[in-house]
Amino acid sequence: MRSCSILKNNITSIAIGGFDGMHIAHKELFKCLGKNGAIVVIETGYANLTPKIHRASHTSYPLYYYPLEDIKHLNAKEFLDLLQEEYPKLKKIVIGFDFRFGTNASYGISDLNSIFNGEVVVVDEFSKNYIAVHSRVIREYISSGDIKSANLFLDKIYSISGLHIRGQGIGAKQFVATINIKCNDFLIPQAGIYATFTVLDNKRYKSVTFIGHRLSTDKKYAIETHILNKNIKNISSNIKIEFVEKIRNNEKFEDFDKLKKKIIEDIHKSKVILDKITLTNGDKYEK
Repeated sequence: MRSCSILKNNITSIAIGGFDGMHIAHKELFKCLGKNGAIVVIETGYANLTPKIHRASHTSYPLYYYPLEDIKHLNAKEFLDLLQEEYPKLKKIVIGFDFRFGTNASYGISDLNSIFNGEVVVVDEFSKNYIAVHSRVIREYISSGDIKSANLFLDKIYSISGLHIRGQGIGAKQFVATINIKCNDFLIPQAGIYATFTVLDNKRYKSVTFIGHRLSTDKKYAIETHILNKNIKNISSNIKIEFVEKIRNNEKFEDFDKLKKKIIEDIHKSKVILDKITLTNGDKYEK
């Protein structure tokens, strides 16, 4: 992430929005920014696709965060005055078709046009496969386990990040070794088994990931991932899981032999799915 404090005085254009997900519709706004552009994030506290500073990994533009609680009382002129004070060379503001701002979100595009002497660029609603692309739609896909549709709208692989925690300790002994994580800030996909990539110490590995209550063992909720064909000795404290496709729903098995057989099937299916994936942006995985 580039240093925001150095760049503010040089910013000539900004895109304003919540930008949770940094999805393909958001990128349509960013295309209008130009060389000295920046992204102004209105932080509502509800972002869970790319929470907090995670948005920075999905753009080359600098991001500036403004908590909604700090600015929602401003009227239209006060909001613009703040922007022009923060960005003294501001000449262009890029917004979405449904942009609202100010006290009780009572101001809109016409108000901005009437008080801003620069250029206001309004980007129309963006659709993919005849479906309007919005963060709420992507959340619905993820919550229902439709990761492939979510990734299509995101134009990237949906990922979550969390901390490595101790598991129940029977995976490596009776099934396969897994890495357990605790994740608080991200939207967790629907319970089930997923073909995934797991990133440890900036290295990406093919994996299969379980989400849900361990119905066949201790009944506790878990997020645990198994690295395919690798025995990782030293596991980093911060872990990222990238979701490619859901394999099946969570199930209860009456005995461990049936569970182990199903896990082996899941591993095979995950490998078949992941072998077909071509990563973009120069990303690679460990073979």
